[in-house]
Amino acid sequence: MERKIRNAAKALIMKDDKMLAIKISDGKEEWYIMPGGGQDAEELLPDTVCREVAEELGIRVKVKDLVFIIEGLHGEEFHRVDLVFLCEYIGEIENAVLQSDTNQTGSAWLDIKTLNHTPLYPSKLRRQIMNLYEGKEYKVYLGNEEIGDPEVTD
Repeated sequence: MERKIRNAAKALIMKDDKMLAIKISDGKEEWYIMPGGGQDAEELLPDTVCREVAEELGIRVKVKDLVFIIEGLHGEEFHRVDLVFLCEYIGEIENAVLQSDTNQTGSAWLDIKTLNHTPLYPSKLRRQIMNLYEGKEYKVYLGNEEIGDPEVTD
């Protein structure tokens, strides 16, 4: 069986030394993911980011640059390619009707200075987001991260 490839556009929204993330809970543990989701046919990636952030968080963003690419080769029925875009926070959308992801319990502004020890997934993004924020060199292509890989906390 041939697996499909699924593009997902994610938003890196930073403001006041923090980044906005979606809080997920399975009833036992809590962790964070970046807002965003699957690209629709005939939809440009920046449009995907704006749509997904509006649906999941009820906020408006301005898409800037593509900053990271990370893959999920196994663990799902498709091969996932996440394209992470730096976004500027514009503001809340009045009367937004949210469409939450599975197990989404809210959102949080995470402290970027301690992001390497925060349960943000994929964990390979943690240090690279910190480096980007601090103006240091960072990797754009982060490769594959699978469930069961060692967590990146350096």
